[in-house]
Amino acid sequence: MPTVFVRLTGCPLRCVYCDTDYAFQGGEWLSVENILAQVRTYPTHHVTVTGGEPLAQKPCHELLSALCDAGFDVSLETSGALDVAGVDPRVSRIVDLKTPASGEVERNCWANLDVLTPRDEVKFVLANEADYNWAKAVLTEHRIHQRCPILFSPVWNQINPADLAQWILRDGLPVRMQVQLHKILWQEAKGR
Repeated sequence: MPTVFVRLTGCPLRCVYCDTDYAFQGGEWLSVENILAQVRTYPTHHVTVTGGEPLAQKPCHELLSALCDAGFDVSLETSGALDVAGVDPRVSRIVDLKTPASGEVERNCWANLDVLTPRDEVKFVLANEADYNWAKAVLTEHRIHQRCPILFSPVWNQINPADLAQWILRDGLPVRMQVQLHKILWQEAKGR
């Protein structure tokens, strides 16, 4: 789906496979009004607020609500380390549960699972088969797939997407597989 990505700077996590470390610092200060004006220049109705970790920025909640008020279909991509309960209910929350290979598994805010709705998604970024088995155990224990869609995404150049697809099919998991389409289409880390 064509989508405008609003990437906020800063992240308290340091996942070993992070492909957006350029968002740890830098960027430019913009008002919510200025961001809305820039988003309106694109011919799409969908907006994703991401980072780094967007919830680490205090004005993020205001931005999310303002985008909804302006009539956009808004999603939030979050690391899963910070509380998502206060996010505007019109926003779809995509919560990335950190796997052991990320190096940040202890940062998961497990209370987030209790507030998820069918509008939300949980994403597992998987670096190896051990991550896959861990994610499968989390699904079984927490039954997240009964609350919202689940995404399994292979770490770029660390796990063969065909292998991941085969494991999902073998185990009959109720998940969708997600690949980084921008890297396949344009062979680059950043989208267009």
